[in-house]
Formats: sequence, structure tokens, C-alpha cells
Amino acid sequence: MPDFSRCILHSDLNNFYASVEMLRHPELREVPLAVCGSFEDRHGVVLAKNMLAKSAGVKTGEPFFQAKKKCPQLVSVPADFPAYLSVSQAVREIYARFTDRIEPFGIDECWLDVTGSRLLFGTGRQIAERIRLAVKNEIGVTVSVGVSFNKIFAKLGSDMKKPDAVTEITPENYKETAWKLPASDLLYVGNATARKLSVLGIATIGDLALKEEGVLTRELGKWGKLLHDYAAGEDRSPVALAGAGREIKSVGNSLTCYRDLTTEEDVHLLFLLLADSVAARLSEKKLGRAATVKISVTDSELNHFGKQGKPARPTRNAAVIASCAMALFRSVYPWEHPVRAVGIAVCDFAEAEQLTLFGDAEEEDKEDRLDAAVQRMREKYGNRVLQRATVLEDKRLAEMDIKGAHVIHPEGRRGDT
Repeated sequence: MPDFSRCILHSDLNNFYASVEMLRHPELREVPLAVCGSFEDRHGVVLAKNMLAKSAGVKTGEPFFQAKKKCPQLVSVPADFPAYLSVSQAVREIYARFTDRIEPFGIDECWLDVTGSRLLFGTGRQIAERIRLAVKNEIGVTVSVGVSFNKIFAKLGSDMKKPDAVTEITPENYKETAWKLPASDLLYVGNATARKLSVLGIATIGDLALKEEGVLTRELGKWGKLLHDYAAGEDRSPVALAGAGREIKSVGNSLTCYRDLTTEEDVHLLFLLLADSVAARLSEKKLGRAATVKISVTDSELNHFGKQGKPARPTRNAAVIASCAMALFRSVYPWEHPVRAVGIAVCDFAEAEQLTLFGDAEEEDKEDRLDAAVQRMREKYGNRVLQRATVLEDKRLAEMDIKGAHVIHPEGRRGDT
């Protein structure tokens, strides 16, 4: 049974990157606007857009030149992540007026547990409205807030009405409200999972909640039970205290290539670059060897695929990470379309004393010394001073410096913008 005693908010800053740019540049408020990534790397992929651009059909993730064909008046601005982080932090200071349980879900989204705040500030809806108005009046951007009795339904609520709105999913209305929505609207149900659910005759969140757990577990493993619980409103995961759990959980990097990738050789080149970046960050942070490798893949139609697995032994060696990533890629990617972007992350760090269980200590020591020598050369002369021979076959890739790996904390992904 669901736990109806809690009151959870999910706050989602609307069109965040574009909203910040319009805040900084008021002259852009009345024009279709796209915030773009590097034009050198992929002709400026659209990272975010304002409502005028959205109404013209502009989509996040498409190249700017394609978006420009749909909307000839479209104006682009380069992404300025320090500015977005500054605004995000200012908004979180508003959240902190109402609760200390603030769990980020990317730069533009947060969960807030206001269960214990209601005696001071009113009902969950009233708190949500106060937050919405404070963000709008004090910061100048808008936010959509979902109110519910768990994190999953609160997130669902914030997605239901945008921009600048509050939506409540209650113990009384969740079956009429949430259960009628497509199963793909549920958090963590991506395109691939939605297709599997469709084969099982599951079209809505209600269908998923009412499906026999055994069927879901048989077809989807442990993930099937978890999705069933989410759909049924039985998510009991807590909202973390603000600033809690900041230990590094995983390290990763991803890249949208300047061209579509059409062969395994293409993908392998990109994985090698990313694995070098990830291995360098492991060394910098003095983390243990990673026992798990995760990959993410986006195709040219913006379908997303992901898988995780374990190398033969825990590692921080770039070649081993890339090899494991390729094995995962081959097992999950159907090659229905070219590949647009890939990512690698590693986690489950093993301490040095654990490695004796896996043997090959001498081989690991050799790999560590070699990687350390390469890292010292790159730190002294630049990240491109030493490149793998295979990477040098593609001049554009060899010229890319993607050392800007990101460290992933428990808060997880960056949110949709």
C-alpha cells in the first residue's frame, strides 16, 4: 500500500537555460530562442529553447541548422553553465526557507520533503504556490511544482502542467490523474522500456500498476517490480538532506560527435576518447578501481539506450573501460539508426586491498604506471599531446579536447531543460 502520510514536492525550472538567457538579455524575450552547444563540435546542438521556439517545432537535441529550417527567425546563444549554476543555487536558497530536505535532480530540478513544514507554512499546495511566486518575483524565472505523497508522483505532477504551475496528485485522485497517463510518462521509463511494456499490453501507468508483478519480473527482472511499485504509488524513497551524501558515487563523460557514427569502429573511437577522460578523472580524484561500467547511447532519432556491466576485474585503465563499453554497446544497440552521442560512467569503486581477490595485481600495477605516465605528460603539455593511434585516424576527433569529464554525485543526472 502507498504511504499517504508524506508530502513531497518536485520543483522543475521551466525551459531553464533559455529562461536564464532571457533574464540576462531581455531583448530576447520576444524572439524564438535556442541555447546551443559548441558549433565546432556538432554545428550547435539545441540544448534548450524558449516557448516561442518550442511552438515552432524546435526540439532539444537537434542540430541548430535543422531547427533554423523550422523556424527561420530562431536566434541562438551559446550555453553559459556558470550562469545557470548561479541561478540554480539562488533558487535552492528559496527552497531552503521551507525545508532542509532538498534533493537535486540535475541543475534545474529538486525534490523537497515538506512533511514536517506544513504546521508552519500550510498545506503542500500552499507551500508550492509560495515557492512558485517567490522564484518568479525574486529570481525572474518560472517553475512548475508537483505535489504528492511520494517522489515519483511529485515528479509526474510537475511535468503535467507547464510553465509556471502547481499540480497536485493526492491519495484521492491519483488513480484518476496519474493512472490515465501513458506509461512512458513515468520516471525511468525510456523508449526501450516503453516498447517492452507495449508488447505486454501495457499502455498506461494504471496498466503497469495493475499488471501482475510476476509477469513484469519475468520480462524486466528486478526493474519490473520497481516500475510496478512506482506506478502503484508505492515509492518510499526518502528525500535527502540538503548537501548530504556528496561523496563521489560515479565518474563519467559523454559526447555528441560532430558527425553521425555509422560503424562500430566509429563508436569505438569515441569510447576510447571518453575512457581516457574518465580514467584521468579517476586518477585525479584518487578513487579506487571501478567494478562497474555504464554506457549511454543516443541515436540520430533521439532514442536512448543504456546498459551496465562489469569488467573481468575492477579497473581504472582506459583501454579496459573502453573494451567493456564496446561489449555493452554490442549487446544493447540495434543499429536501426546512426549513433549521435555516447557516454561512459564508472562506479562501485574497489579499495586497493580488495584487488587481491581478483589476482593480476602485477598486471594492474603495470597499467597504473603507464596511465600515470601518460597523465603526467598530458598535464604538462596538454590533453592532446598523446593520442591513441586509432583516434588519430579521424583528424576532427583527434583535435577534440574532452577532458571536461563530469563527476556524478547521488543527485544523479542533469535535468531536462
